[in-house]
Amino acid sequence: MKIGLYFGTFNPIHVGHLIIANHMAEHSDLDQVWMVVTPHNPHKKKSSLLDDFHRLHMVHLATEGFSKIKPSDIEFKLPQPNYTVNTLVHLEEKYPAHTFSLIMGEDNLKSLHKWKNYEVILQNHDIYVYPRISSEAENLELKNHPKIHLIDAPIVEISSTFIRNNIKNGKNIQPLLPANVWEYIDHNIFYKK
Repeated sequence: MKIGLYFGTFNPIHVGHLIIANHMAEHSDLDQVWMVVTPHNPHKKKSSLLDDFHRLHMVHLATEGFSKIKPSDIEFKLPQPNYTVNTLVHLEEKYPAHTFSLIMGEDNLKSLHKWKNYEVILQNHDIYVYPRISSEAENLELKNHPKIHLIDAPIVEISSTFIRNNIKNGKNIQPLLPANVWEYIDHNIFYKK
């Protein structure tokens, strides 16, 4: 089975994440998309993250109606901070019958050369890239690499930061979240402080 790995802190998961994951599952040669909840992104401050359990639970809630989209806590069991190259090695050992590809936005592709052992990732894994609004999109150095697949997916400019800030400021952001995720956030009074 060909699995697309969509990494994120999902703090919180929102409809933009689901639109992209579903588009990749339905409009590429991927059999499934795994939403890999990252406990700690080396490039983000850990203090702003909800507990791992809550973020994973929200991904479970958000994906329960999607047969081709699965939550994954694989990085919870790996040393912190997590590096994608290590996660890929672990997944290949655990699931030898699957092939794993990465799903990322154009913004992440631009900084791929800064990732730990990015050459190894590119050598061994396909990367599916969805568009982001950016004036620098044409400057992608790696876009012609044979392992890079630019996917004509919907451009979704919703960020978890925008959602957290609006919840903190008392704004109604319900349309940006799956209903059960909004209920979970509201019930637990997350992101209000």
